Amino acid sequence: MSISEAPILGNPVHLWTAALGQAALFMLAFYLLKLIVKRRFANAAETESRIDDFVLHAASNTKAWLIIFPVFYFATRILTMPALAEKAIVNLTVVAAFAQVGLWVSGIVQFWLTGFRQSADPAAATSMRMMMILVRIVVWSAIFLLILDGLGYNVTTLLAGLGIGGVAVALALQAILGDLFASLSIVIDKPFVVGDFISVDLVSGTVEQVGLKTTRVRSISGEQVIVSNSDLLKSRVRNFQRMTERRQIFTFGVMYETPVDKVALIPGMVREIVESIENTRFDRAHFKAFGPSSLDFEVVWWMLSPELVRAMDAQQDINLRIMAKFTAEGIGFAYPTQTVHLAKQ
Repeated sequence: MSISEAPILGNPVHLWTAALGQAALFMLAFYLLKLIVKRRFANAAETESRIDDFVLHAASNTKAWLIIFPVFYFATRILTMPALAEKAIVNLTVVAAFAQVGLWVSGIVQFWLTGFRQSADPAAATSMRMMMILVRIVVWSAIFLLILDGLGYNVTTLLAGLGIGGVAVALALQAILGDLFASLSIVIDKPFVVGDFISVDLVSGTVEQVGLKTTRVRSISGEQVIVSNSDLLKSRVRNFQRMTERRQIFTFGVMYETPVDKVALIPGMVREIVESIENTRFDRAHFKAFGPSSLDFEVVWWMLSPELVRAMDAQQDINLRIMAKFTAEGIGFAYPTQTVHLAKQ
């Protein structure tokens, strides 16, 4: 028998050659497929569709050094291996397969949380990174248990111990975990983002930072108010940044001496003035009530943009035009007065 025909680990050389050739072909096909996918979806970040982003992300998370173990396992099925070598190959294949699944799962979760886009908001990006760390801990803990189970170890006792310990930790950290999941809800659902002007209970201000446990709001009076995330989501949050229009309401009073015919003309005058201002929509103007010392009018109009400064500029313009119009018409604004009647002795 020639040296080339001598068996290696109980298998002839031509079977080893066939097994290694099969493994090489599988790995070559894997590399070519991965290269094609990367070139095909190279411009995925520039498109609006998220499907190509997902495919490129999945391809990037598929590692050749993990794929080679299952490939070698299936290629050696035509060989007769010693029991120890067979067990080693199976164990390595199990570890590599679950590790690759772990990479895919954590990648899918990351893609779902972030949309495979980097956040421009530093606070939100920090929260997202912390969330991804927690997700990876959960995923890889599950993968580790699956690997142990796949290797033939009994993980029931370990799971029972982890369950009891997890309950104890959850009870001890109940408040912290509540704020943590509330932070995740804020990051995903986005009821507000950094820079939004919000009102919560008695606090009104601009959101400065959304952290893992608390949200920091700069109030209109200047101080920073720190609110826990769980308390924040339990409250009614008003997000003024999401306004598309701003409703304005104001009142004024004219003197009781004003003739009735001119009083009847005032709503029309106000409507004409409001409609002459750019980016406004008139709603209503009414002679509302007889005040203690004035005939009271109420006016409602809409600013067609949410900015407070623009609304106040328009309100100022309206007020000045009303003053000029009333002066021209001889209509006087009322001011608090009191008439005293003295009885004759």
